[in-house]
Amino acid sequence: MSTFERVNSGLPGLDAMLDNIRMGDNVVWQVADMTDYMFFVEPFYKQAIKDGRKIYYMHFKGHPLLIEDEPGITTYEFDPSEGFETFTMAVRTKITEAGWDAFYVFDCLSDLQIAWSTDLMMGNFFQVTCPYLFDLNTVAFFPIIRGLHSYDTIARIQETTQLFLDMYMHDEDLYVNPLKVWQRYSPNMFLPHQYQASDGSFLPLKGGYEVSQFYALMDTQPPLYENQDLDSWERFVANATQTYQDTGTMPDDVQDIFARNMMSTDARILDLLKMYFTPEDYLHVYNRMIGTGCVGGKACGMLLARKIIETDAPDVAALMEPHDSYYLGSDVFYTYIVHNKFWRLHIQQKTEEDYFTLAPDLEKAFMTGTFPESIRQQLMRMLEYFGQWPIIVRSSSLQEDGFGNAFAGKYESVFCINSGPINDRLTELEAAIRTVYASTMNRSALEYRKERGLVVRDEQMALLIQRVSGSLYDEFVMPSAAGVGYSYSAYRWNDDIDPSAGMLRLVMGLGTRAVDRTEGDYPRLAALDKPNVSNMTGPWEKHQFSQRFVDLIDYDLKAVATRQVQDLTKHMAPWYQKLVLEHDWDAERTFRERGIHREVLYADCQGLVDNQAFTDCMKKLLHTLQEAYHYPVDIEFTINGSPGGAFVFNLLQCRPLQIGRQGESVTVPDLPEKRAVFSVVNSSMGGSRAEKIDQVVFVDTRAYYNCPYKEKAVIARTVGNLNEILKSSNQTLMLFTPGRIGTSSPELGLPVSFAEIHNFCAICEMADADIGYMPELSYGSHMFQDLVEAGIFYTAIYENEKTLYFNKDFFSGEPNHLTDLLPEYGEYANIVKVYDMRKKNLILYSDVENKKTVLGLGTELGT
Repeated sequence: MSTFERVNSGLPGLDAMLDNIRMGDNVVWQVADMTDYMFFVEPFYKQAIKDGRKIYYMHFKGHPLLIEDEPGITTYEFDPSEGFETFTMAVRTKITEAGWDAFYVFDCLSDLQIAWSTDLMMGNFFQVTCPYLFDLNTVAFFPIIRGLHSYDTIARIQETTQLFLDMYMHDEDLYVNPLKVWQRYSPNMFLPHQYQASDGSFLPLKGGYEVSQFYALMDTQPPLYENQDLDSWERFVANATQTYQDTGTMPDDVQDIFARNMMSTDARILDLLKMYFTPEDYLHVYNRMIGTGCVGGKACGMLLARKIIETDAPDVAALMEPHDSYYLGSDVFYTYIVHNKFWRLHIQQKTEEDYFTLAPDLEKAFMTGTFPESIRQQLMRMLEYFGQWPIIVRSSSLQEDGFGNAFAGKYESVFCINSGPINDRLTELEAAIRTVYASTMNRSALEYRKERGLVVRDEQMALLIQRVSGSLYDEFVMPSAAGVGYSYSAYRWNDDIDPSAGMLRLVMGLGTRAVDRTEGDYPRLAALDKPNVSNMTGPWEKHQFSQRFVDLIDYDLKAVATRQVQDLTKHMAPWYQKLVLEHDWDAERTFRERGIHREVLYADCQGLVDNQAFTDCMKKLLHTLQEAYHYPVDIEFTINGSPGGAFVFNLLQCRPLQIGRQGESVTVPDLPEKRAVFSVVNSSMGGSRAEKIDQVVFVDTRAYYNCPYKEKAVIARTVGNLNEILKSSNQTLMLFTPGRIGTSSPELGLPVSFAEIHNFCAICEMADADIGYMPELSYGSHMFQDLVEAGIFYTAIYENEKTLYFNKDFFSGEPNHLTDLLPEYGEYANIVKVYDMRKKNLILYSDVENKKTVLGLGTELGT
């Protein structure tokens, strides 16, 4: 059927008034109630059946049925409570199946406002559905209830649809006032029309008396809500606030609506919110929101944790900085997509065949979009509040930082220097938001969602926007220290450490170096029951494997910058140096013996570790949170000290901590050396196991070191390709790698992303001190979190007493299958070795009780 072909509505008078409904038309009826809508719907679908059309009734679950068991009509039911994207995709799927030239009757769009608590998302649904129906040359009827929606939402619907008709009923009088009729015109078309029951015609109102009667009728039907400048969610909050101010109470069901629509849908988080949040807390969050929707997992976790501490540990809360964060609501993410007209690309990317291939196109679309003016104005007001202090824009997606899905390091966080004219600051902020949005398309995030079956679930990106905590120096800003903390530590480097006491990972300056594996740097690990028990054996190791570089906000460079520790000492007061720096007394003595007087300082946060008030505070903080969550947690925080020794901390993040499987007790055999690859103690993480290894990928330490620097990234890609090729074989894979896995510095180890190693069941880092390779468990880093969540076993082969035995030549007699699997990488066969061990009975044994791990040729898989 051709586009714009005339169709019969079942009401000849209506056809005459509108010069017919045409193929491709979406017809929106604005009515006082659904009875008025049915006056037009029933003739429409009966005429369609008579004309042999394909006609579909799109029923919203919970909405009263408009059409029951009508022969010739196919009914589909959709559940708005499943969320915007799931609902919208389900509707789109049925429209696709119906194909061209179909006719539709939809339930009331206003019900979507109720399900999603906001006009904004109802408007988004219509803006993505209406054009698709138009493209398929359909005719669709939609009703909305007059006075329920904001003027902005009505304008968006009117702009998108082909026909927008205002309908009024009073006693026996029925009027239709066409507000939009696309590509049709007559001198009287946009006048109010009155229905004539005698002959079914619609006559335009021309006489002064009739016109005055019509407008008098309009005045007797005031909007259901007085202020239609507000979104429905804004009206709900305004009413709840007024009631709370008048009565001092807020009903539980109202608080539940706040919690579900603004905070979380996770049942366990909702239970905690019900226990700890007050009406003032919800209203405070609302007043800090930009747009509507949910604040997301990261923001919710931070807010909930702070409230738990305020309630259950007020002495700890007294040392906590007040927070003044803002939250960009999750609805803004979809609105951005709809506003910039790449919704079709967004949903196409979610298909199995295009999941990875279209991600770069969608990433580019995110980076080039613009924001609705209403959002820009709210961002501007937020910048006025922060002044010219640096801020950080952090991801806070719906699925992030929840039970089972941490998304650690998968999405971007972007620092904004926030200096200069406000328009420049707004431009910088908008670029940061685009960058976080675009990070939903990075490979690691895509792999993570796919591995966990989250591809089809709503993953709206909300944002947490925080003031950077710290002190202003001459030309830079940074906190005294920062770090991550764990209420339970699965890694014990000493028999005396109690895992349940918790552990900290501390760095000087910004906390970026506490969560990433960065060049030449090792953060300070502190077990909270014995904070001074180091995992380093002597002064040389403490200096060698310490923090050498500091991240900070540099005003001159207008960027996050990295400075060497020694370059910052001139800016640091003595009390601050004592807090985070340590002297290498042996090195200083050596210099003195040569007649050179030089301070040799390195950062290890020893002053913090020695401060019992600090370690006790962190221990109680973590214990309190774990008790409330009934689950281990990890946190991110900053520390700011003072000359008198006092300190405050800022709690930036809290989420459930995935600690991996512990497994049953495993008997680790004492294999003879000729049958063992290695035997280590106190250097593994990942629980007890006895697991047969089918394939070993071995990156030779010396050959990798001698590889040209620019080709080290190619070695990482080679491992990534092997990870991909072998994943479908249902074999267990083990990787041996020099130094640090996932480092950003190829000279320190293999610079792979987690997506390039996620199919390995075990990772082994190898030390080689002669050429500078040193394993680091990086407990608490994003790479660590990925290993734990994926259940990947980790072990390190050090060149110290932790390694009882390591036969580097164990695999030397085995053929290298690299060229069989990746012939194009044959030139790297001296570096990357692939050993097929399926006939060798190679078994990885580990027991968490005796902290011993052995890899060797076993005789059975037993305990």
